[in-house]
Amino acid sequence: MMLMVFRVWCWVLVLAACKAGSDPVATPNGGSTGGGHVVIGTCDPTSVTRPGAVKMLFVGNSLTYYNDLPAKVAAIGLAKGKLIEKEMLAEPNYALEDHWNEGCLQALIKSGYYDFVVVQQGPSSQADGAKSLLEYGGYIQELCKANDTKLAFYMVWPARINYHTFPGVITNYTNAAYATGAILCPAGQAWKQYIDRTGDWSYYGPDEFHPSALGTQVAAEVIYKSIFP
Repeated sequence: MMLMVFRVWCWVLVLAACKAGSDPVATPNGGSTGGGHVVIGTCDPTSVTRPGAVKMLFVGNSLTYYNDLPAKVAAIGLAKGKLIEKEMLAEPNYALEDHWNEGCLQALIKSGYYDFVVVQQGPSSQADGAKSLLEYGGYIQELCKANDTKLAFYMVWPARINYHTFPGVITNYTNAAYATGAILCPAGQAWKQYIDRTGDWSYYGPDEFHPSALGTQVAAEVIYKSIFP
């Protein structure tokens, strides 16, 4: 009964967000002044799949749901003749530890439904973020291996004001992927290389933390190329 109530509550919140027509207002450090519990999907995977489709679960926070990153990955796949069924479990400001503690992530992976699970948290440039990324990424990888699912880390970026911490972001996401034997999707590294080369900050959105539509598109392309080389 409690699980049913949780699912209904999730969908009520999703519908409310759709009605509002916009994401919560983001602050430069990745916070949210708009509030709201953003969950797209439930603790059960989709029951209908197109024949031959690759099934992907995206797990993270606003850096995943801004501009609907999963939809952009699926669109790239469609253009290349690959069908991708995508689902997303994403809430504002969430780290992997938060998703793990709620338990919905484990239920989804244990279903054995997904071919790939793509995870991210905040920039994680500091020691505590690196520890969380590695520790909970490791827990998730254990589950993925037990359920014939491949794990991928979606490397993000720091707020522009914290651009100097970018090397830490790159190092910590890379180390987490390598230590767990997961796929690395180095979107943040692609961002830094472009910005350093051109001086163009257009991958950042107006709040200088969340991505612009172009920034999300670049991230989606990196994710696709990393998972389907």
